[in-house]
Amino acid sequence: MIQQTTSCFVQKEYIPLIKFPKEDVFLDKSQKSLRAYYLNRASQLGNLLKNKVNIYFKDAENKLMRVHTTIWAVTQNSVILKKGTIIPRHRIVYID
Repeated sequence: MIQQTTSCFVQKEYIPLIKFPKEDVFLDKSQKSLRAYYLNRASQLGNLLKNKVNIYFKDAENKLMRVHTTIWAVTQNSVILKKGTIIPRHRIVYID
């Protein structure tokens, strides 16, 4: 799913400063379904085992970024991290 091999690491405290467009990074339904699967799995791991994951996402400039954190919740539109930090679900490229 990752098309670029390099990503810029960002601390979760700086995510609220990042601008996100409204467009989804994926057009294909199968990619969106796979993203939903990985998000739900990562959320369960975070809540049950306190496991951290790498979340790869793209900003308004289509720059690939990565944050290493625990996912607390996944909603229809957002991924919620510790201290209420939010990443728009439609901008997430991959989770590992």
